[in-house]
Amino acid sequence: MNGVLQPFVSIIIPFLNDVQRLKICLGALDQQTYPKDRFEIILIDNGSEESLDNLEAFSANIHLSKETKPGSYAARNKGISLAKGDVIAFTDADCIPQPDWLAKGVAKLFHSPACGLVGGRIEVFCHSLDNPTATELYELLVAFPQERFVTRQHFSATANLFTFKSVFEKIGLFDANLKSGGDFDWGTRVFAAGYTQMYADDTCVLHPARYSIAEIAQKQARVVRGLYQIYSKEGYPFRLLIRHIRHERPRPKDFLNIGSDQRLKNRKQKVQVLFVMTIVKFVKVWKRTYLWLKDYRKNLLRLN
Repeated sequence: MNGVLQPFVSIIIPFLNDVQRLKICLGALDQQTYPKDRFEIILIDNGSEESLDNLEAFSANIHLSKETKPGSYAARNKGISLAKGDVIAFTDADCIPQPDWLAKGVAKLFHSPACGLVGGRIEVFCHSLDNPTATELYELLVAFPQERFVTRQHFSATANLFTFKSVFEKIGLFDANLKSGGDFDWGTRVFAAGYTQMYADDTCVLHPARYSIAEIAQKQARVVRGLYQIYSKEGYPFRLLIRHIRHERPRPKDFLNIGSDQRLKNRKQKVQVLFVMTIVKFVKVWKRTYLWLKDYRKNLLRLN
């Protein structure tokens, strides 16, 4: 990579506790092939109670700051305000960037004119390859379809996102009031402004699969709430609620896709994934309906 394609990069990582996995992430960043004098790591503590001792000892490139407003997007905005780089790279505390992650992401960002964002591959892994839980199997199949996010839905999950600081200056920052879905909200604004968006399969981070039903239920409830907030900005009529509920109904192709997926080794694993998928659909319908009814009641009380 020549000097032209070695801009200074600010890597932004928000975190709330989870310090042990954050240290693994920092260890992986210390192994990057990108020149160490050409990037900084900005850690934004979003209210951790765990000890943060020795975090900055991992590298002279690390800068630790705090954001008191709860929410990862508020924390990322704080990181952007501190960033010195022309290029901004995002990952999460529980991710493990591969050694060429930074070099590949930067190269891809400069590959296309007027590129607004690059979304890299997010590869899910299990605690145990020999004995994955039902939830881990489900996550392996569906957790981060990053290529679909970028090419069809016009955003990138912030677990693996590259962009220019100038894009934030033109488009604006993440919506700090969102607890989830801020990447979708910001990415669609980038697309609407006419920027190119690219998926990079060779720009990879590893992400642990969620281990339990409780973890996946919490995630889905948070995601639904974030998307509900986004849609509610322009009103959320009953017909939209029904449309979203209908979207979650079981479909024959869901069962066929799971039944034919070669990553599932036997019938037991396929049944396990179908069970988790059913739980996920139920949680999404319940949470979306609950939020709509809550707003409906609030509106009725305001009218009265």
